[in-house]
Amino acid sequence: MKRFLLVGLMLVFIFADLAQAVEPVKIGMITTLSTKAGYLGEEIRDGFQLAMDQEGGKLGGIPVELLVDDDGRKPEKAKQIAERFIKRDRVKILTGIVFSNVAIAVVPKVVRQDVIYVSPNAGPSLLAGKGCHPNYFNVAYQNDNLDEVVGQYVTDAGFKNVYLLAPNYPAGKDHLAGFKRYYQGAIAGEVYTKLGQSDYAAEIAALRAKAPDAVFFFLPGGMGINFIKQYAQAGLNRTIPVFGPAFSFDERLLQAVKDAAIGVKNGSQWSHDLNNPANRQFVDAFKNAYGRTPTLYASQGYDAARLLGSALKQVNGDVTRLDALRQAIRKADFDTVRGKFAFTANQHPIQDIYIREVVKDEAGNYTNRTVKAVFKDHGNVYVEQCKME
Repeated sequence: MKRFLLVGLMLVFIFADLAQAVEPVKIGMITTLSTKAGYLGEEIRDGFQLAMDQEGGKLGGIPVELLVDDDGRKPEKAKQIAERFIKRDRVKILTGIVFSNVAIAVVPKVVRQDVIYVSPNAGPSLLAGKGCHPNYFNVAYQNDNLDEVVGQYVTDAGFKNVYLLAPNYPAGKDHLAGFKRYYQGAIAGEVYTKLGQSDYAAEIAALRAKAPDAVFFFLPGGMGINFIKQYAQAGLNRTIPVFGPAFSFDERLLQAVKDAAIGVKNGSQWSHDLNNPANRQFVDAFKNAYGRTPTLYASQGYDAARLLGSALKQVNGDVTRLDALRQAIRKADFDTVRGKFAFTANQHPIQDIYIREVVKDEAGNYTNRTVKAVFKDHGNVYVEQCKME
């Protein structure tokens, strides 16, 4: 009798393990798919989905289900989506947020609920410093990083008087702070615009009056398209060069602004022409799947998926093993499209950061060409402010 009871118990455990293995891990993606910035979320989603498609709906060999919803760039809506994913859908892993103000509204609450959040884009200083948490990881960058590299490059290039422009929200302030951290010249002006602004006539007039020798701006998505076009229409692109992080010069934005951006130098941790096996494979696969060159947002979505896949494999898909899952994510045991990748103590990337130049290729496409790596194995300045719980 005992033997039958033992066999029965073994079968129960076996079937329970099989059921757990078959049940897909749910991953909730909260991202921006509407407004003029909607293509940013599309790129993140498509990069993430590509990684899943390459494994037949799995990540790290573990079946996954991706739940996607549009935050409309609204923090309150994003908070509602997060709560629904966690309470109704029992999601234990979230990702996808584009904008830093949305991330600041969502991330602190969800990570306190024993939910893992892996950022494929927004990297506000608050979440890297005093607001860091063991359940929060950023696979993209810390906001300041792509501006720090431009600040260093502009200094090395001999520019002495630079005008600064960014939207008035947390990422805008982070990006200008990053530039100023490595730029050693004078500041001709520092202007913060409305988030989502489309008309920059007043700002361009004020800029012209200051007569700087260069302009540094952070205006992602549709904001960048409008500014670059208006800047060129004012004729200033012929006399005052502009610089910025990659967000204002991504592959899809360039198709909208065309010649107005040629020659602009921008900072990025990734470019489609980085010559490593993982990146070559990713770029070719993305083009085949979607018919366009991926942006850095797509590369970050792809790397977020690959990072999570490496962790899910190590815990055999059991997301209830929170400590083990965190440890597996920290290992970052995956082939990144950037060539190499590790986490700082505050769980943001250590990576090379490059200067790229906007060019027009032989086929007439507007794209970026990597100029050089300015920083090697670059982390972030907020590590010392981070005290993990």
